[in-house]
Amino acid sequence: MINLGKLHEYKNVFGFFAQMLTYPEKLDFHPSVLAESLDSKHPAYESVRVFWEQMHGYSMDQIEEMYVQTFDFQKKTTLYMTYNKFEDSRDRGQMLAKLKETYQLFGLDIASSELSDYLPLMCEFIYAAHWEGHEKEAVESLDLMLAVMEDGSYHLLKALEKFESPYFHLVKGLRETFKACINQEAAAHEHD
Repeated sequence: MINLGKLHEYKNVFGFFAQMLTYPEKLDFHPSVLAESLDSKHPAYESVRVFWEQMHGYSMDQIEEMYVQTFDFQKKTTLYMTYNKFEDSRDRGQMLAKLKETYQLFGLDIASSELSDYLPLMCEFIYAAHWEGHEKEAVESLDLMLAVMEDGSYHLLKALEKFESPYFHLVKGLRETFKACINQEAAAHEHD
């Protein structure tokens, strides 16, 4: 079960992940971006720091090319979190509809051209959503969203590791952030 307090505490970090997982721009890699997003106490700091240092070893043209080659031309490294599990099945359509309902519940109407399981969009939503006063709905909806993100990012992480991509460390940091937002006691009881 999700810990809304932790999720709220890490909102800025989800904004950082959204920014790093969209098509790169030069300002994305300004030192202030990392400094303003997470500090050394954050559970994802070490993974994100490795990503950050590796990316600064590339030119902007190389980063753009890496992004396109990684996320646009490889099915295994798709940023669509339900694709690897469902591909284009009916189950995927139902999951996309549920995710879209979550966005709408919190006042976000996504463009019809964008699928609701797009990882940068999901991170941006967590960064921007206000669930104060809607905690019950937020727990159910965000539990589902984090479960989809966790499941999809597992496959993404494994593929990025195989390709030896710097993005491996970024996605690892994202997964460490998910883990920090889950009530560990509740998770432990589920396995009993």
